[in-house]
Amino acid sequence: MGANSDEAATAIFLMLIGYGVLSMGLSYWFRMPVSVVWSTPGAAFLASSGALGLDFSTAVGAFIFSSVLIVLTGLWPALSNLVRKIPAQISSAMLAGVIFPFVISTVHAAVDYPTLILPVIVLWLVLNRFAPVWASPVAIALGFLLIAVSPEASDYSPGSFWPAFDLVLPEFSLAAIAAIGIPLYLITMASQNLPGIAIMNSLGYPLPVGKVLTATGIGSLVTAFFGGFGLNLAAITAALNADSGASKDPARRWVAAFFGGFVYILFALGAAPFAAFVLAVPRELLLALAGLALINTFANSVKAAVIDDSHRLAGIVTLVIGAAGITVLGIGGAFWALVAGVIVWLSGSSLRRDRA
Repeated sequence: MGANSDEAATAIFLMLIGYGVLSMGLSYWFRMPVSVVWSTPGAAFLASSGALGLDFSTAVGAFIFSSVLIVLTGLWPALSNLVRKIPAQISSAMLAGVIFPFVISTVHAAVDYPTLILPVIVLWLVLNRFAPVWASPVAIALGFLLIAVSPEASDYSPGSFWPAFDLVLPEFSLAAIAAIGIPLYLITMASQNLPGIAIMNSLGYPLPVGKVLTATGIGSLVTAFFGGFGLNLAAITAALNADSGASKDPARRWVAAFFGGFVYILFALGAAPFAAFVLAVPRELLLALAGLALINTFANSVKAAVIDDSHRLAGIVTLVIGAAGITVLGIGGAFWALVAGVIVWLSGSSLRRDRA
C-alpha cells in the first residue's frame, strides 16, 4: 500500500509487540486464554486494495478510523449488535470475494514459476492428508526457503536490523475510509472478533467482550499511527489455546495464550529483515503463498455464503462484486460488494431450490 521498507518493518514489529503484550496482559488479567493476533482476511483485503493507488499516509488514516470503530464497539454494545445483524452469508461472501484473487494467483504462479511453487503445492496437499494443522505453515516455510535461494531474491539486502520507528502522519479521506476503513472493520469483526468470542464461549470462557474489544481497539489505534492495520481476537488460535490440548485443567489454559504472546515478541526481532525480503521478491510469488494458505478460508466462506436459500442471492451478488476487483468513485469493490449484498438482502430476493 505504498509503504517503504522501514515503514513496513515498523508496522510489523509494533503489531507483533502488540499481539504479545495484549495476549499476555489480557490472559493474565482475566485468567482466560485470550489470544490476540492479526487478521489474515484483513491483510488479504489490504493487499488487494493496493490497486487503489493510495498514499501510505492515507491508508494509515483509514486504519485509524477502523480502530476507532473497534473501540466504539467495545464501549457501545449497540454497534456490535448492529454488525451482528448483517447476515453471515453476506460477510462470508465479501470475504470470499476479497481473497479470490489470492487463490487464483497460486495457479498463475505455478505456471510462471513452476520450480518454486509446484513443490510447495505438493507438500501442502500431502500434509493436508496426514497433518492438516501443519499444512499451511510448513508449505509456506518451504516456499520462502525456495524463493530465498532462487535468483528471484538476488536483490535482497537485510539492511538495518531495527526498524526506524517513524510516526506516520495520517491523512483522512472519505474515499479511503469507505474503501478501506469500513470494510476492514467489518472483516475484522465478522472473521475474527465475533468467531473468536463464539469459540471462547463454546469452550467455557465467557469473555468480557466490552473490555476485550476496547483493549484491542486501543492497541490497534496506537499501532495504526505507525502503519499497523489491526489487533484482534484469534479464532483458530483461540480454539487451540482454549481446548484440552493446551491443558487438562481449564483454569490453567491461560498459560498457553500467555506464552504465545511471549513468542510473538520474539518474532518481532525479525521484522526488519523479513520486511526487506518481502519487498525484494516478486509480488506474484508472495500472493501465491498467501493464496495457498487462504484456500480453506475461501472454501469455508463460499460454503457459508450459499448455505441458506433465503440469503443465497445476496451472498452470490456480494461474492461476484467483491471478486470483480472494481473501483468506483475511488472506492474499492469490497465496499460496493457489501452495499449490494445488503440491498439484495433487504429487498427480500432469494434463490429458491428447484423442486422436481
